[in-house]
Amino acid sequence: MSGIAEIKHRISSVRDTKKITNAMYLIASTKVRKAKADLERTRPYFTALQHEIARMFHAEEGGESIYFEHAEKRAEKSAPATALAITADKGLAGAYNQNVIKRTLKYAAANPGCRIYAVGEFGRQYFAHHGIDYEKDFLYTAQNPTLHRAREICDILLDAYTAGETDRIDIIYTDFGSAGGEEVYEMRLLPFAAEDFKKADRPAADFVYEPSVPEVLEYAVRSFVAGFVYAALVDAYCCEQNERMVAMLGADKNADEILARLSLAYNRERQAAITREITEITSGARAMRLSRKEGV
Repeated sequence: MSGIAEIKHRISSVRDTKKITNAMYLIASTKVRKAKADLERTRPYFTALQHEIARMFHAEEGGESIYFEHAEKRAEKSAPATALAITADKGLAGAYNQNVIKRTLKYAAANPGCRIYAVGEFGRQYFAHHGIDYEKDFLYTAQNPTLHRAREICDILLDAYTAGETDRIDIIYTDFGSAGGEEVYEMRLLPFAAEDFKKADRPAADFVYEPSVPEVLEYAVRSFVAGFVYAALVDAYCCEQNERMVAMLGADKNADEILARLSLAYNRERQAAITREITEITSGARAMRLSRKEGV
């Protein structure tokens, strides 16, 4: 009977675990829908802002702003690069965190001396445990991304850029994709490639920028970069939750398989116990009959 009791205990444990994984799956799916809806509401504004930056580039007659990189000046760069790596705060999300970390390590190898800003506790813990240099004062969570948080991150990155502490800002994150596919991207935030704006059609309408194009451009760039960071945070967050949904769905499937095996083992043990009890009863009855005959 000890075997039956142990199997019943394991069945109960697996069922309790399945309840947890199923709840995590439902929570993750709800968070994905909410984050995507928030992103879609803000995307048109930042798309329009991107067009205005292109308009200001043409108005500036060549775009001599520090936010634009010209091909002939790329060899003159000497300051270290900067990477904003977006990971999760916790695991249980498949290979989501490991994929971002691998891409970040590849970036660090290609850019010696680069500065790494890690969003998410998982990434910070990994870099700390493996002795990888990162900005330890940069403590931002990956949960429930907001535009306010994106602006704070943007201010830190742009302050370092305008101060000349870095000559390039890249962002490493997982893009959710229109078809639900996920891929880790390494995207340039700053500086903008001047060639891309030169190829763009000059806007038909002319605008007067007050107090000046550089000052308006300063504000527009900060808003645009904040919007890009926000979109990356939301995309990464959606990917994290989607990976967690897949992981929890797989856990539910494994739990069903384990429960099926345990139920089969339980039935076999129960049948064996019943058979043993019947055998014992039959043997006892037979022994009693024999003893009675011998007594007669």
